[in-house]
Amino acid sequence: MHLSQVYEQGPVLIADISKKRKIPLKFLENILLELKKASILDSKKGKGGGYFLAKPPKKILLAEVLRLIDGPIALLPCVSLNFYQRCTDCDEKHCGLHRIMCEVRDANLAILENKTVADISDF
Repeated sequence: MHLSQVYEQGPVLIADISKKRKIPLKFLENILLELKKASILDSKKGKGGGYFLAKPPKKILLAEVLRLIDGPIALLPCVSLNFYQRCTDCDEKHCGLHRIMCEVRDANLAILENKTVADISDF
């Protein structure tokens, strides 16, 4: 969110983000590295360096960011599209919970795949 707000102002130091957003530095470093590996962020070394969004905030889907940081969007592994794991003691075809959780997943995705980082900025 912070990098979205300062998108056109250049790279931002991790320490500055940590201080302004009250996020522990080591925790933030791990998140930023994951986002960089996924090409959501980029970085510049040296004087005037730091992290910055690799593309405009309006082009970064919340679903993509949430999957990287939190893992599956689905509440149960048996309904996850990207992190599917079959339940050991369940018959999915006859499981009412499975059917409902598929609907929940689809409703969440309908929102998260149509919202961007720009939508959560404090503008």
